Amino acid sequence: MEVRDTDILSTKQRFNIIGNSPLLNHAIKVATQVAPTEMTVLISGESGSGKESFSKIIHQLGRRKHGQFIAINCGAIPEGTIDSELFGHEKGSFTGAHEARKGYFEVTNGGTIFLDEIGEMPMGTQARLLRVLENGEFIKVGSSKVLKTDVRVVAATNVDLLKAVEKGKFREDLYYRLNTVPIYVPPLRERGDDAALLFRKFASDFGEKYHTKAIHLTPESKQVLIDYEFPGNIRQLKNLVEQISVLEINREIEPEVLMQYLPRQKSNLPAIFDTTKGSEEKINERDILYKVLFDMKKDVTELKKLVHQILKSEGFGNKILEEHHNLFHNLETEDTTPTPEIGQSPLLLNRQEQERNQEEDIEYARIEDITHETEDEEESLSIEKKEKELIIKALVKNNNKRKYAAQDLGISERTLYRKIKQYEIDDK
Repeated sequence: MEVRDTDILSTKQRFNIIGNSPLLNHAIKVATQVAPTEMTVLISGESGSGKESFSKIIHQLGRRKHGQFIAINCGAIPEGTIDSELFGHEKGSFTGAHEARKGYFEVTNGGTIFLDEIGEMPMGTQARLLRVLENGEFIKVGSSKVLKTDVRVVAATNVDLLKAVEKGKFREDLYYRLNTVPIYVPPLRERGDDAALLFRKFASDFGEKYHTKAIHLTPESKQVLIDYEFPGNIRQLKNLVEQISVLEINREIEPEVLMQYLPRQKSNLPAIFDTTKGSEEKINERDILYKVLFDMKKDVTELKKLVHQILKSEGFGNKILEEHHNLFHNLETEDTTPTPEIGQSPLLLNRQEQERNQEEDIEYARIEDITHETEDEEESLSIEKKEKELIIKALVKNNNKRKYAAQDLGISERTLYRKIKQYEIDDK
């Protein structure tokens, strides 16, 4: 079945779908193509992205449009009762079963069942569902009689079912039986200007509902809206528009006002991990600052070398070099310490320290405990003097108990012991 652009537009109007995103149009095209068939469809997409609308497209444009349509959230039904809800039960089959009850698969015979959040379905129920899909057969809870049903199943999920299969939380055979035709519903952040179109539609609806003038965005606010990620997708956007429509007196929404209603979103920067421990512990901002500072120092050193080279090659350069001897005198021995990776303690940049700590966990040191190779030997001695004073103060404060002194300094007890020996500190 060939689906034209006019068919997609007609489907949007009929099912009140707003947007012009290519991903959205593709999803509508696939749903329109598969609707007249009897194929099982698996709709994937984040929560709030509008998956149920696609199940209605498949039902209404299919041969079962005159049959019953039931939408069921598998995650909202308790595990102990989901079998009864879907397949029915006989009287007395369990406590509280005072009479026989028909399940959704029996009631919806000749129609369509939409199983939302299929990934939340218990494993036992998955086996029953697979039998329905394969043979159209099911058995009520508490019965041994096999019943037949003719139901089309459309399933949806907001999780990766393949990963669930790998973890043993979802049946592999059921996954491939459901995934005959996959439809991906894009999240709002992947739909570009659609967010602004939806905002305008919701604003008009709520203006009519509350008998007020519809709110509208300034061009700057529109860009803020489009750039926002909307983890709750269309559902979140609709709630946002309703809040603003009710609470704001000024109907023209400026960026500052809009941002007050937008929850602070997480940073898009890649996660930072402590590679020295092999764990996924997040590193604090100080480690990022260290990397920036090391990069800056490296750049300054390279710049100084370049200037030095240019001055030496120019006729007037020797005079400038003599006048600014202090700036270039230690250029050849400039610190060539490599820039640390983010999450790597600067202590590891010292080779001797690295060899000593190969078999012990490297702990982040406080700024006072970190020693660097510096451009000036006097500055290095000054830092060592300060470090020695800090260690002595920590020992005095804690009555020479190394364990607590190390905790105050933010270093390991073994590192403290090494520093005491290095500076010949009497802690007895």
